[in-house]
Amino acid sequence: MKRWALGLLLAAAALYAFATARGSEQVAWGYVAAFAEAAMVGALADWFAVVALFRRPLGLPIPHTAVIPRHKDRIGRALGTFLGTHFLATDLVAARLREFDGAARLARWLAEPRHAMAVAWRLADVGAWMVQALDDARVHRFVTALARRGLRQVDVALLSGQLLQALTQERRHQELLDAVLAQLARLLGDEAVQEGISDTIARELRTLRLLRLDQVAARLATRKVIVIIARTLIEMAEDPRHRLRLRFDASVARWAERLQDDESLRQRGERLRDRLLQQPALARYVHQLWSELLAWLQQDLRSDASWLRQRLAQALQALGERLAGDAELRAWIDGELQAALPGLIERHRNAIVDYVEARVQAWDAGELSAELERHIGRDLQFIRINGTLVGGLVGLVIHAVTRLF
Repeated sequence: MKRWALGLLLAAAALYAFATARGSEQVAWGYVAAFAEAAMVGALADWFAVVALFRRPLGLPIPHTAVIPRHKDRIGRALGTFLGTHFLATDLVAARLREFDGAARLARWLAEPRHAMAVAWRLADVGAWMVQALDDARVHRFVTALARRGLRQVDVALLSGQLLQALTQERRHQELLDAVLAQLARLLGDEAVQEGISDTIARELRTLRLLRLDQVAARLATRKVIVIIARTLIEMAEDPRHRLRLRFDASVARWAERLQDDESLRQRGERLRDRLLQQPALARYVHQLWSELLAWLQQDLRSDASWLRQRLAQALQALGERLAGDAELRAWIDGELQAALPGLIERHRNAIVDYVEARVQAWDAGELSAELERHIGRDLQFIRINGTLVGGLVGLVIHAVTRLF
């Protein structure tokens, strides 16, 4: 564009020289010369104006030139103020938020499978980077130390007592007892278990062994034991107030209370915890567990058929569909945005303005001028071209009016 503008200037100069040389032959050449002369003036004036924005024309110290480099800081302040006044005004932001309907837009966007998958892939990429960064010996040592420090703060006895108390309050310890009773019933019904019980009893009946009645007596005793135990199990299962159940309740309650209040039990729990933490095997186990977790995450996140990516995409799409069908939730999200965002901008507006001003002031004046000229220089060269043509036309009109009067 600079070459086009310069070419027009040279063409106007050549036309002026030619028309001036031929001016005595015909009156029309005077009009041509006036056009060309004014075109040169317009071209040179606009060249001066354009160049003066960014640098001193021909390097001459002409006042009020190199406007942008000399007033860079003032431009930064004006730009920051303009941004804060016309873009970050609270009423403007609030009005835009009301029109935006962000929740509905987000719901429609996430409900599209390709959009949900795109977000899932981006999040998975970030997750893969984080996992790779965490696979470091320094992180392993930190995780091990963190696990040990956290476990040292655990009151084993108190926590166990609270757990037992919670089980007792919800009556879940009875469900546990029912499960144990059912398992015992299945165990006693196993022929191999019964044979084992018979052999054990037979070994104890040394006197009957001489009469070869030990196995017979053992089988009779085994059946008797199984019948008694089975009857007891059935009674306990059918009677919520069975004495053994009540004793079990009392025992659990007593242990729950002792674990929380008995100082000796608490100290024994702390000693057990400390001995466990001093074992090198614990550090190796934590390290191995952490390494296996990171390895699985890396392998899954780098796979095209990643389970985590697929589940994340499905969750995001389901979120979009759910949000699209829930007008109350969308209204709540929009309301929260409209309530929170203007206040957030109000609190940080000055910081944003100061940041813009500081960034502009930090730029090198020459680099700033070059960057601006690179972006808007093409349009500025059109000013030179238009100045050449408009100047020529104005010169032609002036010459015509002068001849007329």
